[in-house]
Amino acid sequence: MSDVLALACELIRRRSVTPDDAGCQALLAERLQRAGFRVEHLRHGEVDNLWAVHGSDGPTLAFLGHTDVVPSGPEAAWRSLPFEPTLEDGRLYGRGAADMKGAVAAMAVALERFVAAHPGHPGHVALLLTSDEEGPTNLDGVRKVAETFRARGERIDWCVVGEPSAKATLGDLIRVGRRGSLSGTLTVRGVQGHVAYPEKALNPIHAFAPALAELAAERWDEGNADFPPTSFQVSNLNAGTGANNVIPGELVALVNFRYCTASRAEDLRERAEAILRRHGLAFSLEWNLSGEPFLTPPGGRLRETVVGVCRDLCGREPEQSTGGGTSDGRFIAPLGAEVVELGPVNASIHKVDEWVDVAELQRLPGLYLAICERLLAG
Repeated sequence: MSDVLALACELIRRRSVTPDDAGCQALLAERLQRAGFRVEHLRHGEVDNLWAVHGSDGPTLAFLGHTDVVPSGPEAAWRSLPFEPTLEDGRLYGRGAADMKGAVAAMAVALERFVAAHPGHPGHVALLLTSDEEGPTNLDGVRKVAETFRARGERIDWCVVGEPSAKATLGDLIRVGRRGSLSGTLTVRGVQGHVAYPEKALNPIHAFAPALAELAAERWDEGNADFPPTSFQVSNLNAGTGANNVIPGELVALVNFRYCTASRAEDLRERAEAILRRHGLAFSLEWNLSGEPFLTPPGGRLRETVVGVCRDLCGREPEQSTGGGTSDGRFIAPLGAEVVELGPVNASIHKVDEWVDVAELQRLPGLYLAICERLLAG
């Protein structure tokens, strides 16, 4: 069994459901310390974060990943126990195999190989891990670590995120940016009453409906060459007491903007609230900005390096995408880093019987190693 496959299996065996790291980072820290890395544990609240660095003066190339996973769901639905790695038909099955313990193992093995081959390399290579990527708030993970780095003036020049980016085969797609995510909890207040006496009540569902139609039809921007237009969605809508003869007194809606670099979060907030006011609603709206959009532009050294590695080692020209959801790269990009995401196929992530192709997993350290060598070893 190869080094990367054995390490991926060891990580999958640890039931590290957010925010529990379950010893994954301790295992990786011990390996990297043996390879000569300086290791720092940055625990915040219930979240474990690991920062391991090797090298001296010069630019910093960091690999970014997470050791936490989503819950497995009913274990009986899996072909084998979700936290017992299983090899079958050329695939490694287990929760986190693709998202993203396979890539974490590949990054660690690549870094070990790089410093063994280039012990006096210029600059720094580093691994940053968190156990708070899959959680609902991401308050104590990479977001908090980035605040620490900013406070002490620690710079990251290039960041490779190991999120599962590929569509059908390794290297067919890389992510060179992500949209921002702006969420809101909207409360529309009415007057509760009996459905037979609507003149004595104010139905917040009826009041909100015209405003919702306008919000859904609004063209927030036209997008740009790098991003599709900003989208607005209502993900939850709740009102009522459960009785069919009571007009509710309140409506609560959860809304979200996935927005591109053609818009700013503050402008989206102002425009949305202006629509609600125009419809005369009594409302309150609490906003949460979970990440600004970011883009590593064409011509950036990291982007061109990753494209070249995929071309040379995978034999294909990767699609360069800004689609999908969010990743922890959104916290590193504001530090001034170029950020690119390169990882395994994402077809099974968060599903029952999550898997990663064994042959592609065993090729992944070679891609990460080539990035290190092209950026820091000439």
